[in-house]
Formats: sequence, C-alpha cells, structure tokens
Amino acid sequence: MSEKKRIHFIGIGGVGMSGLALIMHSLGYEISGCDIAKSKYTKLLEKKGIKVYYEHSPSHLDSIDIVVYSSAIPPENPELLKAKELGIWVIPRAQMLSEVMNAYPKSIVVAGSHGKTTTTSMISEVLIKLEKNPTVIVGGIINNFKTHSLLGEREFLVAEADESDGSFLCYSPYIEVITNIDKEHLDFYADFNAVKRAFINFIKRCSPNGKVILCGDDQGVREILQDISGPFLLYGFSENNHLIGKIVKDSAYPRVEVYYLDELLGTFQLSVPGKHNALNALAAIGVSLILNLPITEVIKILENFRGVERRLDFKGIWKGAILLDDYAHHPTEIRATLSTVKEVYPDKKLILIFQPHRYTRMKALWDEFLFVLKEPEILILTDIYPASEKPIPGISGFTFFESIKNLRTPNLTFYGESFEEILNLLEKIGGENQIILTMGAGNIYKLHKMILIKENEERSKNVA
Repeated sequence: MSEKKRIHFIGIGGVGMSGLALIMHSLGYEISGCDIAKSKYTKLLEKKGIKVYYEHSPSHLDSIDIVVYSSAIPPENPELLKAKELGIWVIPRAQMLSEVMNAYPKSIVVAGSHGKTTTTSMISEVLIKLEKNPTVIVGGIINNFKTHSLLGEREFLVAEADESDGSFLCYSPYIEVITNIDKEHLDFYADFNAVKRAFINFIKRCSPNGKVILCGDDQGVREILQDISGPFLLYGFSENNHLIGKIVKDSAYPRVEVYYLDELLGTFQLSVPGKHNALNALAAIGVSLILNLPITEVIKILENFRGVERRLDFKGIWKGAILLDDYAHHPTEIRATLSTVKEVYPDKKLILIFQPHRYTRMKALWDEFLFVLKEPEILILTDIYPASEKPIPGISGFTFFESIKNLRTPNLTFYGESFEEILNLLEKIGGENQIILTMGAGNIYKLHKMILIKENEERSKNVA
C-alpha cells in the first residue's frame, strides 16, 4: 500500500470513517472524502486540511488511487459504481483498517454489542498516560483528550471493531476484548445464533501469541465458551472468572476490589458512574495484565477517566432541570443507563426523550423496548431515526407509542412529531428537580442545543 498516495473516503462523516481518515492523513496520504451533511467530524477533518465534499459525485475520483467506503454506503452509490468502473482499488473501511493494523505488532481490538467505545477509550487512555504512544481509532470523542483518533508509534494500536456487518472478521489482533454478545444487528444476521457464530470466528482470528479477554458475566459470552479454545481470560463480578471485581461499596460509583487468580491487585472507584463502567474498567485491567503494565498506575489512570462524549453527557441546566444526553439505543444499553441515572439522581424525576434507531432494530426487539421503556416517570418518543434503512410497514415511532401508552400512565407518555413540538412540550412539563435525558444513536442530541438557544434568547429578552 506504500505506493498509493491519494485515498478517497465515501461516507467520511461517520465517526469510524473520519477517525481512520485522520490516521491516514497523519501517515502522509492525501485524503479526500464525501458525505451528505456537515457534522462535528467533518469540521474536524476540514480543520486538518482534508477536502470534504457534501454530495456524492463521480467527479470526486480524479487521480484517486484508493476508494474506502463505509458500511452505510449502498451498492448503487454513484461514486462507488464509477470507482469500480474505472478500476480503482475499492475496499471497505474494515479492510483499510486491517491494512493499517498489520503494521503494529501489538494491536488491541475491542468488540461487543455494548460498551466497546468506552472500553476502547479506557484502554487507550491507559496506554497514552503510561507513555506507550499508541495509535488510537475509537468510535467516540474521549473526553480527556477531545479526539477519537491519534497517530502514535508503531507498536501499539487500539481500535474498536464493528460487528454490525461482519467486518470485524477482517482483523487478526494481538489482543481481543469482547464486552458482551447480545441480540443486535439482526438486520444483517439471520438470528442470534448467527451473531454468536460471528464472534466465535472473530475469536479464532486472534494471534496465537496474544489472548482473548471476555466478560464471563455475560450470558451470550457464556453460551460460546464451549466452542472456543486457546488462551482466554474471563473478567466480571462473579466468582467463576479469572479477573474478579468484588464490589465492596455498592453505590452509583461502586468501590471495587480487583483480584486476579485470588491475588488482590488493588481497589478502584471510577469517576464515571455505573456497574457497567466498572466492568469496562475490568476489561482494561485485563489488557494491562497481558501487556505487563503496572496495575497500581493503571488503576489510578482509570479512576481519572472522564468518559466518552454522548455517554451520560451533562449538557447544562434549564429551568432548574439537569440536561443529560446518552447514545443508548438497544434495550440492554437503555436499562443500564436508566439504572445509573436512578442511582446518581435518586431524588429527581426523569423525563426520557427517546429516539428509536433503525426500523429493523425496533422490529426485532419490539417487546424488549416495550419492557424497558415502561420504567421512566415521563416518556417522550420521537419517530424512528432510519440511518440508511427504508421504512418497514407497521413499524414507526408512532405505532410504538400507540403500543406502549397502554402499558404506562397515559398522561405521562407523549409523542413528538418534531423537535419543535417536543421543545414546546418541555416548556409545559419541564422544571425543578428533574432530569431531562435525551437518548438514541440518531440526531436527538441536537435537541439540547435548541433548548439552550431558547433559554439564552429568553434571558436576553429579560435583560433588555
């Protein structure tokens, strides 16, 4: 690949694509890309001098050597079709990342249905602060570093794997971390058994010199243990793991003693809340054990980890209510986030504004969504954010609202056709002693900006 100099990314605005584009740019390649709209990621690319087009056109392919495309790009994309017609080397993002990964003897790849961005970020932060100079490609902005990609030296690479389309099977890492295996991406996989088979195949690709680290508390992981071999390390809270976290103080920010094969390694209490984050920290400690890092220092670094953007992000105060934002979009993630919010803010009423993500996910997990979304005191639903999907008859935000309002208190369950309608509703019901939590993997985070702009306008009028 060294003779190739000009690389064009189709769908460059995504978090994974933009991170890889920044790494390739830092390696000295001439990078361009296209997407349908501006985002914080495209703005970051443009600041680095990368040309971004906000349309898809074959004219972008002049003198291009390699075209990299996102899994969200459909086969009929005009640039993709033209690149193939011109005989340009066309590869998916995962294959390009694999090409980069091959240059690093100690690559660490994190996979799993939930928690992989935070776990990848924790591992990255440990290596960065221990001055190991890793190359990092993660699916979210690490709050302590304000970036999602970093070019380091040629020993360690830390990356987040995407199992959604099976592309994680392109990698052969030195260390693999699997946080959990859940009923997810059933638009691509035939059923849950197919999901589990993909993870088994991913495990088989791990370097024989490395190790696989798995969450032994997860049901999906336990269901595949009999089908895997080779060196692996199990972590979790239960006694049947190799690396065990014992909660000695149960709270929103649990205090956890860490044991490896009955030896006490230390105790941590994170700055980010929730038992799920304590599990993520155990995974990072597992990686550190394999790499022979000083665990006492690792624990100190993890205690100062400040999380990842869009993971229970504090956005401000409005009418006395605390504004939070979270990326959760699967019932398992929603359950973990709601539990954490309840632990951190036990005396506050929760208003959850949930934007469903993808028609296929809602169809496959309809009953699970109904069950978990019964919990919040006040629920506001939006229509489904489609991502790249076409509508499915009978599956919409409103039909889900019609189903769930019969399971909840009707006057505490709402549906908003638009963000403006939701904002008007919040004007009526929002106020003191509340948490207003936006949740979803789409564009629901933009609602906070509208709320705070409105507040500033009202404040300006009052001053005038």
